[in-house]
Amino acid sequence: MVAGIMIPTVVADEMLAHARAELPNEACGLLAGRLLPDDGAETHTYFPARNAEASPLRYSVHPDDLVRIVFAVDEAGLDLVGIFHTHTRSPAIPSATDRRAAQYPGAFHVLAALADPTAPPERVLRAWRIHGGHAFEVPLRVVERT
Repeated sequence: MVAGIMIPTVVADEMLAHARAELPNEACGLLAGRLLPDDGAETHTYFPARNAEASPLRYSVHPDDLVRIVFAVDEAGLDLVGIFHTHTRSPAIPSATDRRAAQYPGAFHVLAALADPTAPPERVLRAWRIHGGHAFEVPLRVVERT
């Protein structure tokens, strides 16, 4: 089995609330938690960020937010485990632009499809690893926090 990412329901709900608030533009943010020995991850916290592109078709994490969040993750003693963004009109599959722009091969890329803005997290979230311009889907589980 390929290692995946676990996201608590409360964190998934925060991600989707941010995503819906940013419509019609794509939303983005970073996920912090623990990287696991099996190459998987447990998410503990979602850090919403501004989309520097302010676009319904593209995203980039605002540089000021990126610095602030990376320092906050480090200060909390957590790992940066994932990058989150939304697709406002298309499936939660990395686009050619997403695959070209991916700069963190160790991070999970969590995407949300917002075509149905009322759908629950387990129906709209998908996780990917992106290496060398190729995207590989990995398991994503939305779980109750223990």
